[in-house]
This record gives sequence, structure tokens and C-alpha cells, in this order.
Amino acid sequence: MSSVVPELRDPTRLQRACYAVGVLLVAVGVVHLGVFVLDDRPWGGPLSWRKPATFGLSFGLTLMTITWVTSYLRIAPRTRALLMTVFAVDCVVEVAGIALQAWRNQPSHLNTTTTANATIAYTLAVGGAVLVGVLGTFAVVAGRGRIDARPSMARALRAGFVLLVAGLASGIAMIAYGTTVMRSGDTQRAYDVAGFLKAFHGVTLHGVLVLPALAWWLGRRTLDESRRTRIVTMAIGCYAAAAAAVLVWSLLQM
Repeated sequence: MSSVVPELRDPTRLQRACYAVGVLLVAVGVVHLGVFVLDDRPWGGPLSWRKPATFGLSFGLTLMTITWVTSYLRIAPRTRALLMTVFAVDCVVEVAGIALQAWRNQPSHLNTTTTANATIAYTLAVGGAVLVGVLGTFAVVAGRGRIDARPSMARALRAGFVLLVAGLASGIAMIAYGTTVMRSGDTQRAYDVAGFLKAFHGVTLHGVLVLPALAWWLGRRTLDESRRTRIVTMAIGCYAAAAAAVLVWSLLQM
């Protein structure tokens, strides 16, 4: 294990750039929350301001989170730089596509009614596949234990990435289900049911922030490492139970 604690290292130029882009995306989300307050569109539905608001906030937070937590992973510097660059660009593309469709007053995902709509929808779909590839790669590295961190942080990171993979899987499931319903000819129902796992999706995606953040905080308390690890383990169990409860609730609402 490296003797240098990753969170104490000076961030690289790329990391600083990723943090800056993450802050910008969060700002995009906040701006669209303001637009929602001023406009008369409802919060729900495919044409609401909810999507650019939540996508901006979520992607911005996720980009900053991944920039931080991957500093613990043992990856070749060039590989890390390539993956983080692709991920940052992809986050921008995803949020931009969602925001563009909101301002055009058009649904974003599943919408192939015109050439422009289809281009944006397919771009978002390809971007989603890229996200799965990049984040899946990081998850594999974490799962193999290639982590430079104390045991409590390493455990939090592995669990966080497992939850992240579950979140990505739920996103794929929503798109697949929505697409299947759309092909049956019931467009409105497709938009209504496509987000059936969005609560579970949100909870699991951000476990990779919550659990490592807890481990980081515990690392600054006057506790021995074995106790920190026990607390992190209990937190993982509670988080997983909460995610499972949200999943069951979501499925019952279908």
C-alpha cells in the first residue's frame, strides 16, 4: 500500500479540470431548477424542467465523485487520464442533450419522431453506453482490490462501485423497457413507465460518494482502523437495505 494518502495529494491539472466541469454541470442543474420555478411546466412528465435539473445536478456530482474516488485506484496514469477525459466529455454531452431537448420542448430519451430528435436520442444512448464502459472499468479495478487506501476506505470504495454498477444496470433496464413499450405503439405509456426505476437508480448511483465520504470522515476521527471498518461495514449494510427497499417499492408501483 502506498504511504501517501490519496486525498492529501495535490490534484493534477486534469483532476482540477474535471472538478471545474462538475461544478459547471451542477450550476446547469441549479439554473434549470430556477427555470422550473418560473415556468408553468409540471415537475413530472417527459417535457418537464426536472430532467435538465436532475441530470445537471447528478452528472456534476458524479463527475466530481469519480474524479475523487478513482484517485485511490491503482491505474496507469495515461489510462486514468484517458478514461477521465472521456467520462468528463460524456457527462457534458449527456447534460447538454437533455437541456437542449427541454428548451426545444421535446422529450429526450426514446424520441425519434424527427431527424433532430432521433440524432439527440441516439447520441444520448451512445453516451450512456460509454458511461457504462468507463464506470464499469473503474468498478472492475476496485473489485479486484487494486486500491491504495486503508481497509475501511477500500471496503467503502468496493461497495460504492458495486452500487454504482447496480445503478447503471437499472438505467439500462429503464431504457430497454421504455423502448419495448414504445415499439408497441403506445408512446405516452412508454414515457410514463420508462422511469420506473429512477428512485433506485438515483440511490445506487450516489453510493459511491456517500460510503467513501463516510470512510474519509471516519479517517479523521480518533478511532482505530478496526472500528472504522466495522462502522463502514454497518453503513454498507444499511445502504444496501435501503436500496433494496427502494427497488421493491419501485417494482410495486408498476
